[in-house]
Amino acid sequence: MHRNRQSAMAIEACGFPEGSSLDGQRVKAAWFHDSYRAPLGKDHRSMADIFFALFGHNPAWVKAVLLTRNRIAAACGLDVPEASDIQNPVQKASYQIGDLIGPWPIFSLSENELIAGRDNRHLDFRLVLLREQRGGQWSVVVSTVCEVHNLFGRIYLFFIVPFHKWGVKHLMLNAVRGGRL
Repeated sequence: MHRNRQSAMAIEACGFPEGSSLDGQRVKAAWFHDSYRAPLGKDHRSMADIFFALFGHNPAWVKAVLLTRNRIAAACGLDVPEASDIQNPVQKASYQIGDLIGPWPIFSLSENELIAGRDNRHLDFRLVLLREQRGGQWSVVVSTVCEVHNLFGRIYLFFIVPFHKWGVKHLMLNAVRGGRL
């Protein structure tokens, strides 16, 4: 029980990281954004390693929820990833801007940051993973930034945000508990 409480405390809400290359104006103009920090205890060679440590180990029920969400989103005219990108994500040996990582295209990639996401007519979102060092300890900050274009985007986020917040923290906690970070 003590270990679970300690692991849960390892995931903390934080502000959007100043060291990110994502345009600060984009973050300020976003209808929704959040950021969570987790310690990095392993030596990850690349940002793709960190991405897959976090998002490459979804339990079957999470995959089912994502596939259902994608069917609904597609019916509403949103671009969605292929089902195989959700069910069986495959990590490639290397990545570059424009490649898909998991279900999302990469917009920016450096030694310490990966920005992926998707643009749709209702909303655009960016997933930002930033590896940073604070006080001699390495951590990863996972941020989501959503720009809304119309009422449908606002309605969509109204229903999704509570699940999103829980889901991101859950995935990060699982990665910490599983020793993948």
